[in-house]
Amino acid sequence: MSGASTKPYLIRAIYEWCSDCGQTPYLSVKIDARTRVPLEFVKNGEIVLNISAGATKALVLGNDSIQFSARFGGVPREILIPISRVAGIFSKESGEGLFFQVEEEGEPLPEDEPPPVGGKPRLHIVK
Repeated sequence: MSGASTKPYLIRAIYEWCSDCGQTPYLSVKIDARTRVPLEFVKNGEIVLNISAGATKALVLGNDSIQFSARFGGVPREILIPISRVAGIFSKESGEGLFFQVEEEGEPLPEDEPPPVGGKPRLHIVK
C-alpha cells in the first residue's frame, strides 16, 4: 500500500459500529479555514457533530473529506470536513470510539469573518 492513511477507514469502521449497535455517532472536528461548518456552533476552535443517518443527508465518508447536509436551527447547511481535521469519532451514548492527534497544518480560522447565516450554500475554492 502506498502510504494511504488508516484514519478514514477507522472513521468508517466506528461509524458502522455505532450504527449497528443502535448508537449515535458523533464527530469531533478541529476547525480551520478549509473546514465548512456553521461557525456559530464552534467552541474553542472545535465542533461536535451528530453524523447519524437521521441527522444527516447525503453523508459521504470519503478518504480525503467528510461531506453531508444537515439542519442547524432548522436551516439546511452543507458541511465539508477534511479528514485531517477530525479529532475523533465516538458513540454519544457510551463515549467509546477513536480519537486522533490533529496537526495544526491548516490556516487558522479568520477572526473577522462573520459566520454565514441561512441562505443557499456557497462554493469556495480550496487550494
